[in-house]
Amino acid sequence: MKMLKTIGAISLRIGVSILLLLFLFYRVDAGALWQLIGSIDKSDLVIACIVILAVDMLCFIRWDMLLKASGVPVPFKTLLKSFCGGMFFSIFLPTSIGGDVVKTLDLAAHTRKGTEVASTVFLDRLSGYVALVIVVILSCVLGWRYVQDAVVLFSVGFISVILICVLLVLFNKVAYDFINRRLYSPTAGRIRSAITEVHEEMHRLGKKKRVLFLNLCISFVVQLIGPLSSYVICLALGVRIDFIFFLIYLPIINALTLLPISLGGLGVRDAATVYFFAKAGLPRDIAFAMSLVGFSIVVVISCAGGLYYVLTLRHRRV
Repeated sequence: MKMLKTIGAISLRIGVSILLLLFLFYRVDAGALWQLIGSIDKSDLVIACIVILAVDMLCFIRWDMLLKASGVPVPFKTLLKSFCGGMFFSIFLPTSIGGDVVKTLDLAAHTRKGTEVASTVFLDRLSGYVALVIVVILSCVLGWRYVQDAVVLFSVGFISVILICVLLVLFNKVAYDFINRRLYSPTAGRIRSAITEVHEEMHRLGKKKRVLFLNLCISFVVQLIGPLSSYVICLALGVRIDFIFFLIYLPIINALTLLPISLGGLGVRDAATVYFFAKAGLPRDIAFAMSLVGFSIVVVISCAGGLYYVLTLRHRRV
């Protein structure tokens, strides 16, 4: 029964991704779309690849920083293997952060410190989300004339409220004690002890202000230069729009890909890109092409990382 539920959930997510992509292909001229992608400026495409690689490098440094603060120093090659494995599997697993589970399990098997590794992965992702919300709010303030739209304002408000709730649960003593009581409850389930240990480790790491501040600074840089890749791809497709749109819309789009309704955010990311960038006057075919090209670059880089991960499996525990 459990296996059937798993298969059903995966099939549903695959179906959502396929249906969204088919709907988008139906709404655009497929021939014109491929012609547009085929005529893309190759030099700008190389720049976009470099930007995406730079983002990945910063994310690697950010995770390494948290691991060291948690007392889990890991050799560079070992950490790189787990990181590459996470990037690769994030393409195929639910939500855009599905690969986090893979790199957590992989590194936990190597270090035998599953609680510490899991807490660093969660805090690493949380750091990125905090920076995402900060960037989108500041961008909305700076580009207020562009965001006077009910959907945009609701989206920004919603992701901000989610962040506040998560921060309260993790770092507010009253909320922290309440959650711990619930986790220790007999009705909390068999995994309550594991969840409690991770929660307590995150709370302990949360007291290391200097590390969290540096981590947040890196996340802030990531959230600022991340949209640059899409901006450069847009230029490569022959269209120029104000960069502020990318700082406003892409954080919202990235937050939507966290929803566990598709594989790696595929389909959700593309539909959201077409929808939001239409508000900036970007034609559907350009927005769709921009999303497809950006995802293709991520797939190529992730597959290279996946190849490195697979080739090293025989030298380590599986």
